[in-house]
Amino acid sequence: MTDDAYLVLLDGTDSTLGVPPAAVADLACMETPAVRAWLDAQGVTASSPGLRLLPPEDTSAVPEEAERLPVPLSHTELSRVRHHAAPEDVARLEEELQAYRSRVDGRAALLVRALAAGVPAHRVAELTGEELTAVEAIAHR
Repeated sequence: MTDDAYLVLLDGTDSTLGVPPAAVADLACMETPAVRAWLDAQGVTASSPGLRLLPPEDTSAVPEEAERLPVPLSHTELSRVRHHAAPEDVARLEEELQAYRSRVDGRAALLVRALAAGVPAHRVAELTGEELTAVEAIAHR
């Protein structure tokens, strides 16, 4: 796994990977000279249907022949990309996990539900502010 998020240009068969950059508003990287030049060189715009943004954990699924560019994302931007890339039921749970920090009742149950739904422990920790070791301990109960 790489630590970089990537912009990739995919043909129609692979368009389920990642998210369209236009779906994640206000990405600073989209206005950088490097990204603008790459888009120009590919003959596409930021709203082209084959253009996708992938978080680091998904970049191994990019076909070898696909054009790609590593892009810098802030922690907040990367969190938004991951949220948009998640299945709808997981995305709803992620929203609950973000509200977790102000929650008093039902905290442990929410963690168990999220882990059971397939939200990775590192993502649960990121969204809730809990220590990863505490989340992993709940996962192994």
